[in-house]
Amino acid sequence: MQTSDNPPFPAALRLFSAAVVIVLIVGAGLFFAPTLVKARWPWAVTPFNARFLGGFYTTEMVVMAALLVWNRWSPGRLVLVMAFIFTVIVSVASFINLGYFDFARKAPWLWFVVYLASVAVSGWFLWRSRTRPSAKGVTLNTAWRGYMPVESAILALYGAGLLLFPLTFSSFWPWPIDAFHAQVYSAIFLAGAGGIYLVWRSAPREELLVLGLAQLLIGLFAIVGLAITDAAVHKINWSAPGTLCWLALFGWIGISGVCKLYTASRYSSPQSAS
Repeated sequence: MQTSDNPPFPAALRLFSAAVVIVLIVGAGLFFAPTLVKARWPWAVTPFNARFLGGFYTTEMVVMAALLVWNRWSPGRLVLVMAFIFTVIVSVASFINLGYFDFARKAPWLWFVVYLASVAVSGWFLWRSRTRPSAKGVTLNTAWRGYMPVESAILALYGAGLLLFPLTFSSFWPWPIDAFHAQVYSAIFLAGAGGIYLVWRSAPREELLVLGLAQLLIGLFAIVGLAITDAAVHKINWSAPGTLCWLALFGWIGISGVCKLYTASRYSSPQSAS
């Protein structure tokens, strides 16, 4: 894309993104080295929650790295919108559940500093760029135009349910989820819903690629993380209806991501997507 249509981000935002990637490496450690990271996490996490969180933070690290690689309004617009939604909701959930944090330790203070700083930076830049149109992109075909708002609505409704009625909407998960973790996880679904809606309204190829990659990794890490953790603790009933529903949910998210990646890979310049 031409620079005039898709300008680069300021150096300060690029520096902030690099710092976020470094911080996310710690979160990714919950998936790849949970024993090492759990003791340093801001609150106590069970094995299943640790791997699930680690999988998401690994995904977020890859997405933020994409922002560093492209360093353009597209896909930066998508990344910042999703990051803003996620950090706002997680910050709210954290303030609601302060009892989970031991403020005699440094980790909880760092948690709030990082999240509030992320909210401020992403929110400020999005507000400053609020009048800038999206970069030119592909024209989605009728099937995608019909599917994506439905996908966004489903994720938004489920995310809102986890946030407002956490124990009810997380009751079918394969492992026990308390209210705090359910509310934190709601941010994943709500951020995804926001990103899908944004791309549905206007679909630059780079944003389709990043969104598809994010959905693929979320689905993949969630399911693989569940299997790896259960191989050690043997607590999941894999034939239970709730477990099957959970697997279907994250399998659908991952497959939807693969389809977006395939669609985006077919187009290198603005034209009709079919």
